[in-house]
Amino acid sequence: MWRTASVALLFTVGLWPGAARALAADAQVRGRVLDATTSAPLARVTIAAGDQQAQTDAGGRFELRLAPGEWRVTVVASGYLEFEERIRLAANEVRTLEILLVHRRAYEERVEVVAPRAPVERPATIPIETRQVLSTAGTGDNIFHVLQTMPGVVATEEFGSRLSVRGGSPDQNLTIMDGVEIHNPYRLFGLTSAFNPETVRRFELTAGGFSAAYGDRLSSLLLVENRGGDQTRRFKASAALSMTDGNIVAEGRLPGGINGSWIATARRTYYDLVANRIVGTDLPSFADLQAKGVWDVRPGHRVSLFTLVSREDTDAAFDGSAPGERGALVARTRNEVVSARYEAQFGARGTSTTTVSWYRNTDRLVFDGRIRPENRRSNTPLDNASPLTDIAFARDLTVKDTSVRQEFGIVAPGGQVIETGFEVHRLDTGLDWAASFDRDLVQGNGSSIQGGAGLPSNLSSWRPASRSAAWIQDRLTIARRLSIEPGLRFDYSTFNARGSLSPRVAATFRLDPTVRVRASGGLFYQSPGWEKLLQSDYLVDLTPAGDVGLASERSAHIVLSMEKDLGPAVLMRVEGYYKTFSDLITGRLETEAERAVRLSQYDFPAELQWSVPREPLITSSPGNDGTGRAYGIDLFVSRSAPVGRTGVTGWASYTLGFANRTAYGRTYPFEYDRRHALSIVGNYRIGPRLDIGVTARIASGFPRTPVISLRVASVEDARGRLVPARDADGLLVYTVDGGGVDNLNTARLPLFARVDIRVTYRPRGATGRWELYADVINALNRKNAGEIRTELQYDPASDRPALIETRGGAIPRLPSIGLRVRFEP
Repeated sequence: MWRTASVALLFTVGLWPGAARALAADAQVRGRVLDATTSAPLARVTIAAGDQQAQTDAGGRFELRLAPGEWRVTVVASGYLEFEERIRLAANEVRTLEILLVHRRAYEERVEVVAPRAPVERPATIPIETRQVLSTAGTGDNIFHVLQTMPGVVATEEFGSRLSVRGGSPDQNLTIMDGVEIHNPYRLFGLTSAFNPETVRRFELTAGGFSAAYGDRLSSLLLVENRGGDQTRRFKASAALSMTDGNIVAEGRLPGGINGSWIATARRTYYDLVANRIVGTDLPSFADLQAKGVWDVRPGHRVSLFTLVSREDTDAAFDGSAPGERGALVARTRNEVVSARYEAQFGARGTSTTTVSWYRNTDRLVFDGRIRPENRRSNTPLDNASPLTDIAFARDLTVKDTSVRQEFGIVAPGGQVIETGFEVHRLDTGLDWAASFDRDLVQGNGSSIQGGAGLPSNLSSWRPASRSAAWIQDRLTIARRLSIEPGLRFDYSTFNARGSLSPRVAATFRLDPTVRVRASGGLFYQSPGWEKLLQSDYLVDLTPAGDVGLASERSAHIVLSMEKDLGPAVLMRVEGYYKTFSDLITGRLETEAERAVRLSQYDFPAELQWSVPREPLITSSPGNDGTGRAYGIDLFVSRSAPVGRTGVTGWASYTLGFANRTAYGRTYPFEYDRRHALSIVGNYRIGPRLDIGVTARIASGFPRTPVISLRVASVEDARGRLVPARDADGLLVYTVDGGGVDNLNTARLPLFARVDIRVTYRPRGATGRWELYADVINALNRKNAGEIRTELQYDPASDRPALIETRGGAIPRLPSIGLRVRFEP
């Protein structure tokens, strides 16, 4: 623990300006960046030259230290046209620049059509650059693993990518890529993401209080913006090899003198090509192809075409250690996205963006086998103590989404910006489910898709439906220091024939050039639908017969934050949030009649009646009976650029949060309630050739439902009745008892802590083509607990087995290597 704390302290100190002393450079570039119209200094503008970056402070000032030679300097600020200039520096030269940036809405010389968006003005919003995804230790180039280090964001499991954001469940997160809703943003069961960071311009996470332009989710919004190809070159390419896959990216300008660009990428796992021949089975693998073309039809008008095709396959079989123990897993996942986008600018005051898309996700999972469960056995040392259990399961989930999204932007006199639009989704979704296994192997919540006793044996449901929405929001400046953005959104879903009206508002008050106070709030709704099951923890029956007039789930958000620029490229933010949840869809408890029918199946003798599970089970029949509350405070400090050619970049975040749910007559901690979470991400540039990155995390354990006792297991006899299970010698077989709803989440997992390390080496420096890195996940090999596994072992001092709890579900020390190379003719 002390080593983890030492690493955390080292990188926290390194985030402070001046904590790392820059090495002397041969030349210096400094100056100011101003608005070309108002001459006002612009803060947080990025100035880049090669691999060196700096950001302006509150007074628009910046400084870069560069080696002598020729450099291409680019200046990027949100809402402004990009500036670029080539300069040549002599040894020991000090060059002073004054850079004037032109706002997009005032002048558009190049074809760069975007809605008139100002710099980020909402609280709870964190932009993440591609370079951060590609350099953060322990993340495997996966944006969702990077997001797990941000304040208020919790990974639901250490291996996967699903997130819980400020007390929300994973199905309450909305992901939008270039205006298209992405229902399944994961690959390899969540080990990696659907987004190749090599082709993404930027990511932007809003952890609550997002704008009226987006809806049908309760918790968070992730915007993904893909970049176009490099229009300055005829052709260039790059290749990379990471822990999970290899990818190739090719791009360039359109041929034949057409004004535009193209970019294409292919990714594929590589380990399976060799391993499958050795083990004789198909290990989990994926491959995808992605392409984007951009055509600048004429000044102010752009057409973009995008396509993504992805395949995931698993066909694995195994034999267990016990005679007759076996298993077979087949998984097939298909993802296809096709979209077309037309962006137009009308004069200096109007924009229009039209996005038409078609999306399909099919997910098939089949398991068949006979296994020996570790939490089911008789009290004997013999090998036949745990009878084999048959498990057969099949699930087919399909989501088809054809959508149209229209956005308009109008710049009124005085800088007021009005945004409005609408979207329509035609959904064809469904689920085929067949499960046959011993329901004594239960989860605490019977509707858990991990194998709860309340799951149906068979379910087939296909629901064509549509979702539509319209919104309007107004961004205006009330006074020189105060801006406000009120908005209103209306959603309607034919799935439950319900409409919802969502008022929202955000405001920013600038106390001085370096301090900003931000606030946002509003209502958010989420309609029922099978497309949410892709990320859900629980199964409820949404068949027409099972639809009991479900209302849309609802949440109210209040967010208040204060930001301060501590220096060039250094930001500190303190943020408080409060969320309420109502009309949450949960599986209801058994009725007395249903419970009586279930209990009537048991044929246990009087002396074993104590083993009959009499507590009402949570079923998969839906109801809007859940409510909840989440609140907390976040602290975030980031440094986005080093001083000079070397130094520390990264961020530190701490969250104190509380999340609970009220259902089944009691209030209990939410599954992903994490009271304390500290993340420190640092990257130290030693020189142009070598970087060292460290990610350190420490957090409270999740709530869990503990086993409270043992009971005699049941087995179905020839009459279809449930009788006491016995081994081959006639001894009673025991299993675990998780109790009823009163026991839900009454215990917690142990403290979580992990340190990841990455070393990156560029043989020819920042301008070279090659980059190699070594990454070690869980470098200290800490035995974390993603879950507590219950095992039964022979107890010679008792008439029943002993209950043993062990840690599981966590990543061991996992080293990997990777490389990147650029090809530019």
